[in-house]
Amino acid sequence: MKVTVDADRCRGHGACLGLCPEVFSLTDSGYAEAISGAVPEHLEDAVDDATSACPESAIVVE
Repeated sequence: MKVTVDADRCRGHGACLGLCPEVFSLTDSGYAEAISGAVPEHLEDAVDDATSACPESAIVVE
């Protein structure tokens, strides 16, 4: 699984960071970004939860 954050959609709510801080962080501007590379398997459920919780639907999972 690979995850990215659509910078045009993110509004910096931080729900993703609260649910999965191992994968998501906030930039200096306050918007979410995801780790580069593959998401570790043990974090995939947390990424799914963060994706569902994003009010802007800014998280893209491949």
